[in-house]
Amino acid sequence: MAGKFFNYLWYQRGLVPNLLRLCVWPFLWPLAQLFTWLAKRRKDHYLSGLKPAFQAEIPVIVVGNINVGGTGKSPVTIWVVEQLLSQGYQPGVVSRGYGGQPDQYPHLVNSSDDASTVGDEPLMIHLRTGVPVVVDPDRASAVQALRLNHNVNVIVSDDGLQHYPLSRTFELLVVDGVRGFGNGQQLPLGPLREPLSRAAEVDAIIINGGTASDPIHCQVRELNQHCFVMNLEPGHLVPFNSESKTLLDNDSVVEMQSVAGIGNPQRFFDTLDTLKIKHQPRSFNDHHSYSVSDVEQLQRKFVVTTEKDAVKLARFRQLRGAYLPVNARVQDGLIDVIIHSINDFRQHNRHRY
Repeated sequence: MAGKFFNYLWYQRGLVPNLLRLCVWPFLWPLAQLFTWLAKRRKDHYLSGLKPAFQAEIPVIVVGNINVGGTGKSPVTIWVVEQLLSQGYQPGVVSRGYGGQPDQYPHLVNSSDDASTVGDEPLMIHLRTGVPVVVDPDRASAVQALRLNHNVNVIVSDDGLQHYPLSRTFELLVVDGVRGFGNGQQLPLGPLREPLSRAAEVDAIIINGGTASDPIHCQVRELNQHCFVMNLEPGHLVPFNSESKTLLDNDSVVEMQSVAGIGNPQRFFDTLDTLKIKHQPRSFNDHHSYSVSDVEQLQRKFVVTTEKDAVKLARFRQLRGAYLPVNARVQDGLIDVIIHSINDFRQHNRHRY
């Protein structure tokens, strides 16, 4: 309930949300100022050297955002990894592993892991790309584990833009092309972890979706000259099991129950509408951990869900359904900018900071 309230406060436009913002301003503005000061103080400590940041011996590419919630980071991470593989690199991925609780850190993700152990996004990235993925809240420890146990020559950090204990070679910011930066305020008054000016400091920005006429597209291009538009293209439905495949093959599914526990579930529901898939939408909080009671309700109908949710629902063998994978299609030129940064690191052996 609180998540829906804040999303409404942060992202909705119009008279009612504006009045609501005026009402809560006196209470949330002081907290936002405190959050801003603490975040800047922590960042400055690392960038000034007052606190040491780990310097990896290989390039580090950070994919992140400044918004709370989903903007499409994981599809971008997968895209970056696949592009690096096609260029002959040997990438490895590090992640905080949000939502997971392994027995110990660092933890190397494997295909038999449960999402409750390693987190839904790291498991999805590993299953999709096959590259080594290590989860650890301490990204430096994760990088060292990758270097020690795998022959990787470039690191991709899924999220971690604000994880300044890890030095980075290239920063890639992902922005939702429809919701943008919301009201442009920092937590808790707005959805931003860092001020809007942070977008001008990164090496490149990906605008996920929307159209060139959307205000956010113009705003982002004013903030950073290296902007690239991305669209998520849906693939074909992948059934959970043989029974689900039979139902799909025989066109036995008249209507589906769409399920999404992601940062912006409406994007998924809109995609299903575009594909003319009849569905009844049901959303959960981002990274939702599905329970037996959840599944008892879901199994009444054929389920269609996201790839991220599918890795968590896979353990419920009785569930009939399918997931819809999406592939990032990024405007030409971004991989060239990334490779240039990698080559610059190899020449000077120096991270951006």
